[in-house]
Amino acid sequence: MYCEECKKRPATVHVTKIVNNKKTERHLCEYCAREQEQIGFGFEPSFSIQKLLASLLNYEPPTPEGISIAYPEPTKCENCGLTYSQFGQLGKVGCSECYQRFSEKLSPLLRRIHGSARHTGKIPKRTGGAIRLQKEIEHLRQQLQNAIQREEFEQAAQLRDQIRELEKKLP
Repeated sequence: MYCEECKKRPATVHVTKIVNNKKTERHLCEYCAREQEQIGFGFEPSFSIQKLLASLLNYEPPTPEGISIAYPEPTKCENCGLTYSQFGQLGKVGCSECYQRFSEKLSPLLRRIHGSARHTGKIPKRTGGAIRLQKEIEHLRQQLQNAIQREEFEQAAQLRDQIRELEKKLP
């Protein structure tokens, strides 16, 4: 396949762009791709995670016809003074209290992005002491249930004791 621009060199750069469900493809040689990138063919330079989140924050969940949801105005964090509209523009919260203040609007958004409104991913060892213990207890409880189902009661008793020891360490 030759470059779409110069039609002389082999195409080694393949760019696929999907805008509003319309897919366009470009096949260029390295030389022409560099030239295209200089005139703005490359990625949008102003892209940022904050802008992506801000665009998602303006998302209104679909409702059955004839039903509209009205949120009380204005929603403002009492701790830092950040309003929900400012939060929507910035794409990030002002303080830890903002999560509680905007929880009614944040929960559906977090469920949409992560599949859950509760963090279930990795936790750094140096900072996540209690959370890590809780996750380990949940893991041991699952193993306990599996051991009970397999009727391995000695192993189940050991797991039960491990769970009790870990629960004593919880604050």
